[in-house]
Amino acid sequence: MTGDAKHGALVLRRATLADAPAIQALTRQAYAKWVALIGREPAPMRADYVERVQQHRIDLLYLGDELAALIEMSPETAHLLIDNVAVSPALQKRGYGRKMMQHAEDVAASLGYDEVRLYTNKRFVENVRLYRKLGYRIDAEEATAAGVRVHMSKRFANRDAATCSTSP
Repeated sequence: MTGDAKHGALVLRRATLADAPAIQALTRQAYAKWVALIGREPAPMRADYVERVQQHRIDLLYLGDELAALIEMSPETAHLLIDNVAVSPALQKRGYGRKMMQHAEDVAASLGYDEVRLYTNKRFVENVRLYRKLGYRIDAEEATAAGVRVHMSKRFANRDAATCSTSP
């Protein structure tokens, strides 16, 4: 992967239990901007990442020594579910979120899926807009006690597993 001359090379790797505190910290930083909008902490801010690292696949993108972004994924019966995408606030608007979304599609293909799904809060308008630009469609909106959840998905031709940018 390429990098940025000031910070160094981009490195993508699978998370381990030792990464749980860094995952929690980055997620809390990335989602903090939404607290005032929805009046509570979004679910990823409250998650137990020791448990999540054991139950889900979390891949980390480093820029030099700095954790720049992460993506949390869960293989389901017929699709890959993206549970969480977080980018360091200091490194947003550099394409790292898009890079992580593409990585999820590559992982899905390597697992034999031809669909990726995710959901987000309807009030996170910029996220919904980004996902739509990346080819995701809105499948449903679900009213919950916490607000309206937007379910989105993207289907693609199953690609050869060799396109996956990191091993499972």
